[in-house]
Amino acid sequence: MQNSIKYNEILDALLKLLETKNIETISVSEIAQTAGIGKGSIYYYFPSKNAILEALIERSYKKPIETAKTLATQTNISPFTRMAMIFQACRNSSLEFLTKKKDSALSNAQEESFLHQRYLNHLISELKPELTAIITQGIEQGEIHFDHPAALAEIVLIVLAVKFDNTILPSTPNQIEETIAGLISLLEKGTENPAGSLNFLITSHLT
Repeated sequence: MQNSIKYNEILDALLKLLETKNIETISVSEIAQTAGIGKGSIYYYFPSKNAILEALIERSYKKPIETAKTLATQTNISPFTRMAMIFQACRNSSLEFLTKKKDSALSNAQEESFLHQRYLNHLISELKPELTAIITQGIEQGEIHFDHPAALAEIVLIVLAVKFDNTILPSTPNQIEETIAGLISLLEKGTENPAGSLNFLITSHLT
């Protein structure tokens, strides 16, 4: 328990420093001082400052990624229902990030963009194998007809991450819904499902 507390205190310290400073200018000593621990203790948990940043990103998206991994094993649930639940997990994680950004004093747009890209890259790379597994199961069950499950998973996640995040390409709620509707239409055609059969995916991000 004590180790877990110190581990998270280090991550919290970096998060606090990022509110006012660039990642490049933050030193391990500053992180240690902000966390209230010795610099040597930092290296007990992390080999470098970059490793601390990666752990902070991983912690931020822990819930949606755990959700996706759990869903990948639940073969008794329709693959499209599980995809809808991943849609919702993506939306929730994006809303959480945007809330943190709003509350943050961070004013450096370039720094914010850099961190944001790291967050999105982590989310997509971690969720891709899980969504690929779900799509592959759908193919094996005859519910999905597609030759490239990994490519389909990546396309879906990129669209979802960008649109739900809504900072890389800012859009109105109507524009976001239109894009998601277009994605669903492509999914229906690409997986040989009747038009409108996957419309429930469109509303999953609104609930």
